[in-house]
Amino acid sequence: MSNARTARFSRRGLLAAGGALGLGAVLTACGDDDAKSGGSDTKGAGDAKSGPWTFKDDRGTTVKLDKVPTKIVAFTGVAAALYDYGVEVKGVFGPTKTTDGKADVQAGDMDVSKLTIFGNKFDSFNVEQYAAFGPEVLISTTFDEAGSLWYVPEASKDKIAKLAPSVAVSVYDLQLPKPLQRMAELAESLGADMKAAPVVEAKKKFEAAAERLRKAAKARPEIRVLAGSAAPDVFYVSGSNFSIDLEYFKALGVNIVEPPEEAKKATGGWFETLSWENVDKYPADVIIMDDRASTIQPADITEATWKQLPAVKAGQVIARSPEPILSYDKCTPLLDNLAEAIEKAKKVG
Repeated sequence: MSNARTARFSRRGLLAAGGALGLGAVLTACGDDDAKSGGSDTKGAGDAKSGPWTFKDDRGTTVKLDKVPTKIVAFTGVAAALYDYGVEVKGVFGPTKTTDGKADVQAGDMDVSKLTIFGNKFDSFNVEQYAAFGPEVLISTTFDEAGSLWYVPEASKDKIAKLAPSVAVSVYDLQLPKPLQRMAELAESLGADMKAAPVVEAKKKFEAAAERLRKAAKARPEIRVLAGSAAPDVFYVSGSNFSIDLEYFKALGVNIVEPPEEAKKATGGWFETLSWENVDKYPADVIIMDDRASTIQPADITEATWKQLPAVKAGQVIARSPEPILSYDKCTPLLDNLAEAIEKAKKVG
């Protein structure tokens, strides 16, 4: 794991720059921010726990409530993870619907038509609607040492904080299993049955997928894997520093293409920005591409330089989830798909 730390670089800057954390609001595929009433369906959670609720989050903050919260508001990806454990989240903020009204990739298996959406894009959060909703707790991830709540706007964070306590799960400079464990602990505190057969089986499958990826990487150390993200004018190459998936892939032995630190300096060490003319700067055999709706997907990239990349011509491009839904069920395919890509890859870069 890298011990490097980001330079002073704002969340808006990271989002606007792309790569590790996504693209700016102008590129975000988003729906409207009007209220959508209702709550998500649960998937077999046990009876809600009674009595007081306490949880110490990754900022070191302990939240105490008189009872287990039921009016939970969470960042969309967090809500999707809790949904996989059977915990109902009734309100969300963050990428939930695409422009055509369909579920965003970060919404997982949730029925987005049954959610109250307080904001569907970065820097969009309807505080008045949130207040009227009567939240008991707000849950999000954090991508920095300061514990900033992801997708909670800087301009309104103080107002939001006064309405309900918050919980943060860190996804900064860690390997994937740790945030997965923390999300599972949070889900359990909220009433999830972690001994339920589907939950136990999902964790076993994740561990098996990790071992498969380890073996694939060991057998094919020559296969170079590049993590990319596409925008209209530029292409981003992520290094393994800070990103929970890439740090874990590297720890498992995957040969991640690493831009030099100097090239990533402008983004606090997260990624390098390339022009499309220079998209071939780093040879790669497999390319894993940002799957979020805010980015251009491989099938829609028209740049000739992209189409000429050896990995692209060989059909060795797969999806990557830079903000994975933190349930074992959703993270297992990320490992299996990369393992399969490495196992089958031709040396082309």
